[in-house]
Amino acid sequence: MTKIDIFSGFLGAGKTTLIRKLIAEAYQGEKLVLIENEFGEIAIDGGFLKDAGVEITEMNSGCICCTLVGDFTKALKKVMADYAPGRIIIEPSGVGKLSDVAKAVSGVEGAQIGAKVTVVDAGKCRMYMRNFGEFFNDQVENADLIVMSRTDTASPEKILAATELLKGLNHHSGLITTPWDKVSGKQIAEAMDENGLKAEMERLAQEHHEHHHEHDHEHHHHEHDENCTCGCHDHEHHHEHDHEHEEHEHHHLEHDENCTCGCHDHEHHHHADEIFTSWGMETPRKFSEDELRKLLSALGDEERFGAVLRAKGIVDASDGEWIYFDYVPGESDIRRGAAAVTGRFCVIGSKLNEQALKELFNIE
Repeated sequence: MTKIDIFSGFLGAGKTTLIRKLIAEAYQGEKLVLIENEFGEIAIDGGFLKDAGVEITEMNSGCICCTLVGDFTKALKKVMADYAPGRIIIEPSGVGKLSDVAKAVSGVEGAQIGAKVTVVDAGKCRMYMRNFGEFFNDQVENADLIVMSRTDTASPEKILAATELLKGLNHHSGLITTPWDKVSGKQIAEAMDENGLKAEMERLAQEHHEHHHEHDHEHHHHEHDENCTCGCHDHEHHHEHDHEHEEHEHHHLEHDENCTCGCHDHEHHHHADEIFTSWGMETPRKFSEDELRKLLSALGDEERFGAVLRAKGIVDASDGEWIYFDYVPGESDIRRGAAAVTGRFCVIGSKLNEQALKELFNIE
């Protein structure tokens, strides 16, 4: 049997970064194959992982959940036959449903699901749950282990609020809230292991039981510090006073009979390509870092560009080097990297205005 780990997570949560950490710190010496599924026309992430010696199969015709019977199953069987790996890592599109991916894997002879891991951005949990719950919630509900990202920059209140929301969706999963630079890849891999996960869950369940027993008649005075992961919903926590930008984006998404927001309260079952769109280009155009920072900052203008949830790319820099960039609402990262055969970038979101994006990037 070939062990298959699935790393899910909404757009920009940090799946690729987590996989790279595990490859470097936990999977040394293993024969690995990564199957990557990009939502969008232009593949970006593959280049980040080829340096690690991992074979990559990129499928850009749509998200995995849209091609379950065809391309995905065929690709998985081919990978198993051609490479005979000890472990396969599947990184679905950020807008794919984990339940669909797991179902597809379980239907392939010789494949055995090891761990279903979902990466969640601590600062954007509430916003994505509110506006794209059909996809985000599915990833959380079907995870064996939830790994929270960006807890090194999120406030304790944000982390606590995200923990309670996540535990409300899935109280059976493991949860890692420690910043990634303070936890090793081996520790994360151990938490992914079925036996290690079971032991951790039993420990947490015991702590949870003792916690409720001690405070059975005092839950309205329950104290929560920044490390609390009890997920208790008896106490009256209200974090709606949080006015950070990402918590108030997309409020214009109204829930009427034509609702396409993916809200989990509605019995809607959409494919990702019904809700999300992508726009990507290959270009030889050169960009400066300052120019890119201004472009990425402008993507927050939803009235002009639509709801941009992720942008990423590799472009030629005006100083002769190459620039890699990532964008999620309210946050961008620009760094230098190896040269590519040509510049390319991809923008993913809902109701994108492609013409406005072309004008912004000055692409003909």
